[in-house]
Amino acid sequence: MNGLLSVWPQGWTRQQRSTATIAVSAAVLVLFLWLVATPLAWLPEPIGPAAQEFAEGARITVGLTLVAGLAGVVLGVFAALAKLAPFAPLRWGAELYIWVIRGTPLLVQVLFVFLALPMLLPGVQLSDFNSAAAALAVNVGAYNAEALRAGILAVPKGQTEAARSLGLSPTQTFIHIVFPQSFKIALPPLVNNVVALLKDSSLAYVIGVVELTNVGNRVQAATFEPVPVFMATACIYLILTTVLTQISGAIEHRLDIEQRS
Repeated sequence: MNGLLSVWPQGWTRQQRSTATIAVSAAVLVLFLWLVATPLAWLPEPIGPAAQEFAEGARITVGLTLVAGLAGVVLGVFAALAKLAPFAPLRWGAELYIWVIRGTPLLVQVLFVFLALPMLLPGVQLSDFNSAAAALAVNVGAYNAEALRAGILAVPKGQTEAARSLGLSPTQTFIHIVFPQSFKIALPPLVNNVVALLKDSSLAYVIGVVELTNVGNRVQAATFEPVPVFMATACIYLILTTVLTQISGAIEHRLDIEQRS
């Protein structure tokens, strides 16, 4: 589904439709996070009295997603480059990182960063939010690395050879020729990873981060009314994922390498 992309005038270019969709979706997200407590306060117990808590939990969830998502993209780029490096130890390190992270549950990784990492590295003391953000970033970074690696390998070698024949250095060739194309190729799985990250951030509740799921769990524990509480929680998640999907879809549409429309 194109969502907002399909409502703009047909005469608009792909860039114009994408830019408008991103702007409107971002504005909706900001307004929703700012004003969500108002409609929630109109609802009967147990939702109404906890409206501010749900609103703050939603803001923390989005903040956690954005921080971990951006860091995960950076980690993914470095891991992808390391996995393709000719230097064997660097390549083995990247393969080990991706193998371990993709082969273990995210819940275990969150608990490891929060509980075990300070014991292994006594000088490292992270807050519950930073611990969750670090674990989520490391997790999504491993998946991003595979998507980016596939994108890099999908760029025709002839373009690299042509760039080198024109006098570009390997670094210039990668920055100006290979990476822009590989990033566009890898964009669909990257945006899917970010949307999934919003839902995965719910695991941060196990270390005390007061995000949306934690708020819902606290309210239902205090009121013993799980049905309305978790229905409200699910609706907030649904709205957040829908808006984020619109933004990510517009970015993908704007950078569409096939120039479909």
